[in-house]
Amino acid sequence: MTDIESPPKSDGVQAPGPAPESLNLAPLATAAAAAALLAACGGGGGGGDTAEAPPIIGVVDFPTNGFSNPAPTSDAEAARFLQQAQFSSTTAEITELRGNGSYAQWLANQFANYRSITGWNWLEARGYGAVDTNHYYFNHYPADFMIWNQLLSGPDMMRKRVALALSEFFVTSLTTAEFTWRAHAYASWWDTLMRNAFGNYRQLLEDVTLHPAMGYFLNTKGNQKENVSTGRVPDENYSREVMQLFSLGVYQLNLDGSVKTSGGVPLETYTQDDVTNLARVFTGYDFDRSDNIRHTVPGETYTIESKEFARKPMSLNASRHSTLAATFLGTTVPANTPGREALRIALDTLFNHPNVGPFFARQMIQRLVTSDPSPAYVARVAARFNNNGSGVRGDLKAVWVAILLDDEARGAASLQSTTFGKLREPMLRFVQWARTFGGASLAGSWKIFELVNPASQIGQSPLRPPSVFNYFRPGYVPPGTALSASGATAPEFQLVNETSVGGYLNFMQGVIERGINCPNPGVPYAAYNNYAYDVVASYSRELALVTDATALVNHLALVMTAGQLSAATRQVMVTALDATPVTASSTDTVRRRRVWAAILMIMASAEYLIQK
Repeated sequence: MTDIESPPKSDGVQAPGPAPESLNLAPLATAAAAAALLAACGGGGGGGDTAEAPPIIGVVDFPTNGFSNPAPTSDAEAARFLQQAQFSSTTAEITELRGNGSYAQWLANQFANYRSITGWNWLEARGYGAVDTNHYYFNHYPADFMIWNQLLSGPDMMRKRVALALSEFFVTSLTTAEFTWRAHAYASWWDTLMRNAFGNYRQLLEDVTLHPAMGYFLNTKGNQKENVSTGRVPDENYSREVMQLFSLGVYQLNLDGSVKTSGGVPLETYTQDDVTNLARVFTGYDFDRSDNIRHTVPGETYTIESKEFARKPMSLNASRHSTLAATFLGTTVPANTPGREALRIALDTLFNHPNVGPFFARQMIQRLVTSDPSPAYVARVAARFNNNGSGVRGDLKAVWVAILLDDEARGAASLQSTTFGKLREPMLRFVQWARTFGGASLAGSWKIFELVNPASQIGQSPLRPPSVFNYFRPGYVPPGTALSASGATAPEFQLVNETSVGGYLNFMQGVIERGINCPNPGVPYAAYNNYAYDVVASYSRELALVTDATALVNHLALVMTAGQLSAATRQVMVTALDATPVTASSTDTVRRRRVWAAILMIMASAEYLIQK
């Protein structure tokens, strides 16, 4: 058993080099991926986090006027939509979508359902809420296991996909969490994003603001009012970031996301005075430990608090809350306004600011569809944020509908554009692999640690961004490329370098062939011994096609690239696979080698790495 969390061996997940019998395509794959990347450059909170699943959001009618592609007319069109709206597009998922008759009906079904176990309940079911000699309350790793379980398995895939996108907008990081019951707090954080994924931005903003994970990350926890005698002033971290990153951005925007200027100079959204005044609103909050429960720890001389604070909104201590007037963004919270009312005024002010629609819309389009959306695309989505068609502002369902059904997302013209699309995030490639090929934890433990090492893993891990600025900046333009000449943004390329390209391919080669090597999968605690390949793929569909290299490549092209693999690339792959004949009498090892090689070549190709 473990006491305090220890560094996992080989950066947490061991994916050894290929076994002697493996078909080694690493040199080919590395070259292909490097060429692909270069070619592409050229061209918590709330009180509802209970033991029950979050409440179902009822289906509402949403307008689809203006969308000229109401339903997929081919499997490739269906796969393209699914790869934007969720994590995968298996043949069964394609059939289900086409059977719904329209994109709108499929979306309505996603909005109506919530069937997954919550992250909190998963931790509890696995025993991570126990106060025992494993010291789970001091460890991060249960949260890693939880989030990989959530992303790689189970229903509600669209809800999970947009919750992950929201986690890259409202950023906190498990990596820097150094308080008790941190894993439970981040399970609650994930549950908060899931619960609000199809709700309203205003409620989400409040739940984010009061969540203990955010409170710790951006210093709202323990933030106190000014003290003239000591010179203490309220901490400004959250007041700055909630404007800069979670709502407004630094410059005033038009509806289409373009920057407003005066005399050619960008107009700033807020000033330092706005930051200083708004900071007063966020004073007086701390973890809600009002239950006063302490647990005796076996073998220790100390006691541990109840974990319940990790899923409650932070509580307000009025004696620590600033009573000064606060003037920001043209609004004034009068002196002596009670803390909760001051918070309501502040969040309403942020929510109703004209920047929020285009600022939020552009980044969600980037996460789901394309890195450099046209101003017209941004304007259409921002308009739906401002008014869902029924006079409601901030309806996230309307935002997702507008993003996913827009003609730029669905139209064939975008497929021919050299500027449309996005580099698939490394963690999304990994999740797609598991979802597409039946990846499962045989022991049900999902012992996948963080995968942030770019040299030996994928350089990215959910809920573990390196800073409040996420894994990459939304305005990032890759320097020294054709994109920089036009100023086109490509955020995910901030993760790309020689090390990360090779690290991704080497990692995926091992994972495709053998899965994830987990420490002692049969027990919940980390137990860095008795490693076994536990998270593995089945490849049942692929093995059924394995004797026909053309059929295998065409199938993979559909489910992995939405049919966007060129005829020339397919022929190169078929030729490479046919160099090692596979027949009905071939051994299982030989058959699997072909499947492994085909998938690796797909995942190294330019037409896969760039999603359109």
